[in-house]
Amino acid sequence: MIIVMEQTADEPQVQRVIETLVGAGYDVHRSTGAAHTVLGAVGVPKTPLDPRSLELIEGVREVIKISEPYKLVGRTFKPQDTIVDIAGVKVGGPEVIVMAGPCAVESMEQLRTTAVAVQASGARILRGGAFKPRTSPYSFQGHGEEALRWMREAADELGLVVVSEVMDTRAIEMMLRYVDCLQVGARNMQNFDLLKELGRVRRPVLLKRGISATLEEWLLSAEYLLAGGNTQVILCERGIRTFETYTRNTMDISAIPVLKKLTHLPVFADPSHGIGKRDQVAAMARASIAAGADGLLIEVHCDPDKAWSDGAQSLFPGQFDRLMAELRIIAPAIGRSICTEPAVRSGW
Repeated sequence: MIIVMEQTADEPQVQRVIETLVGAGYDVHRSTGAAHTVLGAVGVPKTPLDPRSLELIEGVREVIKISEPYKLVGRTFKPQDTIVDIAGVKVGGPEVIVMAGPCAVESMEQLRTTAVAVQASGARILRGGAFKPRTSPYSFQGHGEEALRWMREAADELGLVVVSEVMDTRAIEMMLRYVDCLQVGARNMQNFDLLKELGRVRRPVLLKRGISATLEEWLLSAEYLLAGGNTQVILCERGIRTFETYTRNTMDISAIPVLKKLTHLPVFADPSHGIGKRDQVAAMARASIAAGADGLLIEVHCDPDKAWSDGAQSLFPGQFDRLMAELRIIAPAIGRSICTEPAVRSGW
């Protein structure tokens, strides 16, 4: 249930409600807005608690029972948008944020060349895979901690922040030394042990949609993170599996405006995985921003034809530079901005 406090409610009144809920066996999550304090009570209580008794407590405005299975990620609990702070980069606000870099970190030289290019074009966050979940056990699996070290060094030099995928609960502590945002890939969207551990971490998490997941299943995975106490969560649409085989996945752009209505969490789009074909990635990126996405996750490689992973969907630096220029035209049309600093043109 959701308990909305009066605008005039003071801290002792709020604490009395919290103590009542905790005493009954609920976990309580607090959201303090500009006008009201909202308390979310989740879990299975030890003793029954009549919502009408809560309304009699001084300072309580109303008690709302949530019908959706997800409680904390929904707008009933928090109507205003959540702004996720990734080492100073604000995600979910008026600025569209772009994360870009190679699918897999292959070498320090490859990473740095790509990082310089995406930073010059306006990317704020460097992405790259250090641990690669591959369908075949014989495919390149990533350089692990060494790749994370290369990413950290390049990002610090260029003024970027780092996002990379975490595969296992045992890797979390090590990865926190290098990354500013932990990515949960599509294959791990319902790895509940991993989600529970990341819920205890106070570091932003980028949660990708599973390849066959419904929006409700996806939001319930995000609920695991918030229920654990981690409120810094970003959702990322990356395409779903359908009967269509022409593209790698089917990019569900309709999910973006639907999610913006259902949840207060920022919503990103990954058109690289969403369509899987380099010549169509830019079109999906433009459409995603027009649909209301708060940011993009784009694969860029300094030489994609020789990439060790997902080269067919990775943009050349020049293509990425042109895309960023196009997005600077689209973003103001919907009341947003994107990389307002001057960017270096790459000769397109």
